[in-house]
Amino acid sequence: MKKYQIKTIVVTTIFILSLLSSCQVGRFVWYNYANITDYKIFPSRTVHKSTVPFTFYQSATGNTPKKIIAKNSLDHNQVFDFDTYLEESKTVAFLVIQNDTIKYENYFNKYNQSSVSSSFSMAKSILSILIGIAIDDGLIKSVNEPITNYIPELKKNGFDKVTIEHLLQMTSGLDFDESYISPFSEASSYYYGTNIRNAISKLKLKNEPGQEFEYTSGSPQILGLILERVINGKTVTQYLEEKLWIPLGMEYEASWSLDRKKNGIEKTFCCINARARDFAKIGRLYLNKGHWDNKQIVSEAWVKKSTKIESLNGSAPYYQYQWWIPNKNSFMAEGHLGQFIYVNPLKKIIIVRLGEKHGGVVWWSIFDRLSKNLGQELLH
Repeated sequence: MKKYQIKTIVVTTIFILSLLSSCQVGRFVWYNYANITDYKIFPSRTVHKSTVPFTFYQSATGNTPKKIIAKNSLDHNQVFDFDTYLEESKTVAFLVIQNDTIKYENYFNKYNQSSVSSSFSMAKSILSILIGIAIDDGLIKSVNEPITNYIPELKKNGFDKVTIEHLLQMTSGLDFDESYISPFSEASSYYYGTNIRNAISKLKLKNEPGQEFEYTSGSPQILGLILERVINGKTVTQYLEEKLWIPLGMEYEASWSLDRKKNGIEKTFCCINARARDFAKIGRLYLNKGHWDNKQIVSEAWVKKSTKIESLNGSAPYYQYQWWIPNKNSFMAEGHLGQFIYVNPLKKIIIVRLGEKHGGVVWWSIFDRLSKNLGQELLH
């Protein structure tokens, strides 16, 4: 072997080892791409289940269509078996609930009712609920407060004009690379890195806040830091457990992934790890305008604001307070790879879809069609 070839191999080896020695880049290279089983690779805090679980009624007969008309690989309409369609689109859990009754529940690829899946960005919607509760509790005064009231160290970075509402609506003007392709992007740093608090302290703005919508994972992570600072020594996980997981009668323990084991902070932009039925209860809470068994868990005004189509102060009409609003009849939490909690208040329907991949499906359209055609033989 020639000397220059040996030198190239040595240099390449040193470069690779240096990458792997960096925890963030090493995780990115090793794990390659986010997966719904990533709860296994990150440290986490446990969310304890309720001792008085709430369970949905079970329908004696299925009410979902047995067939579905959908596009095939050639972009032509074709009739598919409904279960096959779900399985081939890499769905692992699909749950349809109407009037507190499970009309359809199925699991695929060795998943079952007790299988855990990462929420990915559905956690943003759950975080929004916790922010609303913190306001109800008087821990946060108003969404109109500047975030520097709670994170004063960001003043030097020009965040004085950024309010909590700007973060909720993704109109903060944050300079944040949302790419999950590059190991050096902010999104990868937050997902694979081990010091999110430090990463937040380095954030900058690229636009004036309140001018335009731009989806970034940095905004909900800043909200998570604010929440951590106002809940009187509790962890964000403990607040989730106290305010939602136990009051909503969750059937299973869950967890929230952290950036690191010792003194870690929750990845509030993602990564609540739970089961389909318990995710559905988040939908039920908002279906009932924040009420749960005659108790107001979060204010009705917060739910209304979070799910109302409007475009004030640069916000997008289809996105309010970390919830997606595809049309006037429905709203949903959505996560990477096609995780969904869909709610249609008019039809009293909740749909949860968890998947290994998005599957090339416009899922909110499928959910809307199911809401209109529940009980029919063919979904068209």
